[in-house]
Amino acid sequence: MSNLVLELRQGELMIINGAPIRFRTRSRIELTAHARFLFGKQIMLPGEADSPARRIYFALQSAYIGDPEERARGRAAARELIAAFRAATTSDLARDILDRARAAAEDDDGYQALKLARRIMRHEAAVLGPAAPSPSPDPTEETEPPCPA
Repeated sequence: MSNLVLELRQGELMIINGAPIRFRTRSRIELTAHARFLFGKQIMLPGEADSPARRIYFALQSAYIGDPEERARGRAAARELIAAFRAATTSDLARDILDRARAAAEDDDGYQALKLARRIMRHEAAVLGPAAPSPSPDPTEETEPPCPA
């Protein structure tokens, strides 16, 4: 298994296997085991889930990094939110991405589901314009971690 080395800034937040960790100093860490993790701008706080696409992301995030009970609730919420978004959109591309995100979550590939949810957030922002909250840019969003769950 490959190891993953991350450099995190002072004050940055990381969640590993459901445990939030805030770094007091600039740190370099190496993940040497299978772990569910998010860090920095990948983490969405509850108050940031303020649009349909962002609520999907937050539900998928809970399904990825929560404890077993939170993960089950997150998957159930994601199913409902994805179904509602699918019913409301006229975009075949959005429906395809949503189907792939739901399938990834059901296959316990949470990191892939979150990548797809970020695409839906960008789509929503592009379609709705300035009134829609814009997703935080995430320079790591298109990279695959060597040891995702």
